Amino acid sequence: MANHKSAEKRVRQNAKRKEINRSNRSKLRTSIKKLRTAVAGSDKTGSVELLNPTVSLIDKAVNKGIIHKNTAARYKSRLTKHVNDLA
Repeated sequence: MANHKSAEKRVRQNAKRKEINRSNRSKLRTSIKKLRTAVAGSDKTGSVELLNPTVSLIDKAVNKGIIHKNTAARYKSRLTKHVNDLA
């Protein structure tokens, strides 16, 4: 339990950041899953439409420190490759 005022504030800040990070991570994972489902279903138009917003979310996740930049590059590369293979 926090005993100092600054420690209590830090606990509040950490809880707030945790919720924000969880929300952003959830949005990212949902977007990736939707794109992978569209690719698995051979939905060319749906896949192409979902690719740019998903790549954008991946880049935002890197900027917010949710995922590592190399992980983001791997995701973008693989997802783009799968979408291009459909076309």
